[in-house]
Amino acid sequence: MVTRKAVSYKIPLFDLNYDQAEENAVLEVLRSKWISMGPKTAEFEAAFTSYVAVAHAVAVANGTAALHLALAALDIGPGDEVIVPSLTFVATVNSVGYVGATPVFADIIGPENLCLDPEDVRRRLTARTKAIILMHYAGFPCDMAAFSAIAKEHHLFLIEDAAHAPATRFRGQHTGTFGDAGCFSFYANKNMTCGEGGLVTTNRADIADKLRLLRSHGMTSLSYTRSKGRDTAYDVLIRGYNFRIDDIRSALALAQMKKLSADIAARARVFRKYLERLSGIHELVIPFAQDQNESSYYIFPVALRAGGVKRRNRVRQFLAERGIQTSVHYPAAHRFSIYAGSGASLPQTDWAADHEITLPLFARLSDRQLDQIAEALRSALRQ
Repeated sequence: MVTRKAVSYKIPLFDLNYDQAEENAVLEVLRSKWISMGPKTAEFEAAFTSYVAVAHAVAVANGTAALHLALAALDIGPGDEVIVPSLTFVATVNSVGYVGATPVFADIIGPENLCLDPEDVRRRLTARTKAIILMHYAGFPCDMAAFSAIAKEHHLFLIEDAAHAPATRFRGQHTGTFGDAGCFSFYANKNMTCGEGGLVTTNRADIADKLRLLRSHGMTSLSYTRSKGRDTAYDVLIRGYNFRIDDIRSALALAQMKKLSADIAARARVFRKYLERLSGIHELVIPFAQDQNESSYYIFPVALRAGGVKRRNRVRQFLAERGIQTSVHYPAAHRFSIYAGSGASLPQTDWAADHEITLPLFARLSDRQLDQIAEALRSALRQ
């Protein structure tokens, strides 16, 4: 057995933006003596609907549950195909299997834009296609005009995986509000986080009603309303799940929402400073460098123009030895053993999965740290 020595990073990939506000939010819930899903969750849902300008928001246990419930609420199941990206966290794809449907992989646009390619999606459509799940990579929006047109033309459901994009806009409209459902994640390393947690947005009242049933066992009333004497009995209408969020996490999410605009403005400044420092490195492609939409700036991806996985790993190791944490977003899902039989040919995704490196990005990343990252990266590429 090989034991790897733990690495202590001087510049982490992500820095949690927590302070007294989050502590106070949790204490308020603890002192209320109601910690499971209740009034704070309702407050969070109302705040989120207002923030993104959508009719309904249904908070759930995590982003994966959001995807799962969105598919279930749209009655997608066995015999249906759902087109998905491969360059995404595997939960986007796994959620299709949870409802018994078949994921069909489509390619990304290319090195400058790592989002799903609408034209390749068109090529993957069949008589069994029921829905498209797209993912707003790194906080930059997919071409929602193109995807909305495809969905309308072919009578398909459109689900937005907005895990990277809690404040992203496409042509002024918030992501998560274009399709039948938008799915958000508040995992520990997201722009706005409560450790675990997710949310589904929709402008369809029928879908929102079904989501609320599905997240809590299909029950017609909740524990909180029964505890207040407003309901004394309940029925179970459908076979649901225990995918509820709790009020502790909802309180944390509310505290984070209040910081979101300032956090993203700071991230945008860091993004622009990265572009200044890295623009002369011809060995690199910087995706989304020319994107004019409002982004959440979740991560800062770069890609080596050549060299493949071995060179990418050497560069990452060089940076790690200098105390700079990096990551890869993502291993291509169609290459995982569970999906190896898909037969998908995705040349752009394959290239990105072999060449992409995610550099640190957070609001408090200093000019000095950015200089250190840029210099280390230049040195690594000279090796």
